[in-house]
Amino acid sequence: MYLETLTPSHLLQESLPLAGPIFDPQQWPFAIDWLPASAHLVGGSVRDALLGRETDHIDLDFVLDKAAVETAQTIAKHYRAGFVVLDAERNIARVVFDGATADFAQQVGDSLEEDLQRRDFTVNAIAYNPHTRQLFDPLNGYLDLKQGLLRMVAITNLQDDPLRLLRAYRQSAQLGFTVDAETHTYIRQFAPLLRRIAPERVHAELSYLLTSATGSTMLTQAWTDGLLQPWLPHADTLGLERVRRIDHALANICLDCPEFAAVASGWVTDQHRAAGAGRSWIKAAKIACLVSPKLEEAEPQLWELKCSRSEVQTVLTVLRWIPQLDGDRALPAEKRTQFFFFRDIGAAFPAVALMSLALEYPPDAVVSLIQLFLDLENPIAHPNPIVTGHSLTRSLQIKPGPIIGQLLEQLAIAHAEGTIANHQQALEYAQYLLDRL
Repeated sequence: MYLETLTPSHLLQESLPLAGPIFDPQQWPFAIDWLPASAHLVGGSVRDALLGRETDHIDLDFVLDKAAVETAQTIAKHYRAGFVVLDAERNIARVVFDGATADFAQQVGDSLEEDLQRRDFTVNAIAYNPHTRQLFDPLNGYLDLKQGLLRMVAITNLQDDPLRLLRAYRQSAQLGFTVDAETHTYIRQFAPLLRRIAPERVHAELSYLLTSATGSTMLTQAWTDGLLQPWLPHADTLGLERVRRIDHALANICLDCPEFAAVASGWVTDQHRAAGAGRSWIKAAKIACLVSPKLEEAEPQLWELKCSRSEVQTVLTVLRWIPQLDGDRALPAEKRTQFFFFRDIGAAFPAVALMSLALEYPPDAVVSLIQLFLDLENPIAHPNPIVTGHSLTRSLQIKPGPIIGQLLEQLAIAHAEGTIANHQQALEYAQYLLDRL
């Protein structure tokens, strides 16, 4: 049996309740018989299962001593599931089921132990054999798991993939773990190496730190240790303080407007992408706190970090409004000014609202604007034309031209102010405006 090649002393002898979908093949989307005896579950899926972390989506990460891609392809074909080769050179493939994903990777090195020795942290270097229901823990990762410690496997592993430096802070925030002191020392030492990592990978790690309240503390720690400077050179103590204010203010304001939490955590719907895939208004507002306040400097920074087009546009919108928000220290209170405020900001309002809170504007003033925004029928925040341009040309017997656009804008303002409320009133008011031109 393959397990006999593993060092017996590295088998975790502690009796553990191996419950949940990760440890129970009966809950997998495919039969265990399709897996060779060498197959082991590894990485974050094993770690999270041991911690009892629940998820709606089953993520299975397997290491096989041979034929990893072929095994994945065979399973995908039999179950008519999605199949993609993630890395042809390293022989990694993915099978996608409804509600589950299974990754199959070729073992690195001549043994499973050698493969685990090349991983980032000890808590991610625990393997589980689903055939024997035994855990293989050559690096004492389970002990670190119980102590809540993130400990590097080896110094060279951090150097070989410097993204692991930033990943330590992301996983620390996710798990509520402490980075081991020696590991922390080497992270600070190797921080400049992060500059050589592809921006897409850095952006993915930063996304969690920017969208989670628990991530803000570790974001500050990452900045203190020099990890943010290569990618966010304008980040400073004031910007990081504003990030923390966003978390604090959002928690407080959601007591008055709980539905705003869902809005702030979401994103615009893009017909080409899933809404909110790694993006949120919270994240955009926080990025605006960390990039250069000068638009001409901020924009290239955002593109270099591989932010999406809509993220770039949102952050720039927030940055354009910061001088105005900082200047007169007053949010629009009159209906007309509110109308133009919402029109100019557009869909980016949730991020601007969060920034207003970070700038310590009166919460009541921000809440009043949020309530307008949440009311999709409100003509101030969400103006819908009472009449169309075609209706105006027909009813007023005027030719199409710039005058139609001017009339439609004035009608939208009048609707927002409550001067008109229906189609007939709109036509009468349009005639009144036309007579005065």
